Amino acid sequence: MDFQSEMYVELVRHSASDFDVAAAARVSTIGANGLDLNLPTEGLINFLMRDRHGSPFEHTSFTFYVEAPIFVAREFFRHRAGWSYNEESGRYKELAPVFYVPADGRPLRQVGKPGAYQYKLGTYKQAMVVSGDIRRISTEAYETYKRLLDLDVAREVARMVLPVNIYTSFYATCNARSLMHFLSLRTKRDNAAFPSFPQKEIEMVADQMENELKETMPQTYAAFDKHGRVAP
Repeated sequence: MDFQSEMYVELVRHSASDFDVAAAARVSTIGANGLDLNLPTEGLINFLMRDRHGSPFEHTSFTFYVEAPIFVAREFFRHRAGWSYNEESGRYKELAPVFYVPADGRPLRQVGKPGAYQYKLGTYKQAMVVSGDIRRISTEAYETYKRLLDLDVAREVARMVLPVNIYTSFYATCNARSLMHFLSLRTKRDNAAFPSFPQKEIEMVADQMENELKETMPQTYAAFDKHGRVAP
């Protein structure tokens, strides 16, 4: 059994640059002349972000490979506009015994009412019970899964006993606009124009994707962050 407390994100490929955004925007005014590599881009990108002219940001592409617990993947797949997915199949392959367990310091208690609550650290006892029970139940579930497979039960049936903290893997492809929308909802930042309250685990995925956007499209990222982290 393998218990982990991290999310894995890899940028597999991309076709995305600040120049791509500027060239797509300029086609409306100067046509093919917008492909001139000597034209400035930063001011135009800032204008597009500020005034929410979003379509030029769609002429980019990012493909990520992600390993995360099933409960994170299911939350991620709620993002449909501008995203494409392909996921590891529990029908067609035997799932590996890799399970998520919260790291030390992960908030465990929900305090307040819906729409106005916070997450706070739990007690030592709560942390021990959470970690111990997750490990025990995950182990028992996987042993049952293997026993069913050994009895020649179909994988699509045997997987029904597995909990949602088992890791899955998937490809996720998006454009810069849809990625920024995802980041606006799945990260918590003090400078955000609109507050967001993401679950810790999906924010761990989003933080890694944000780093890739920052490195790949620095001017776009800077404008996104400057203007309240609102997708154009």
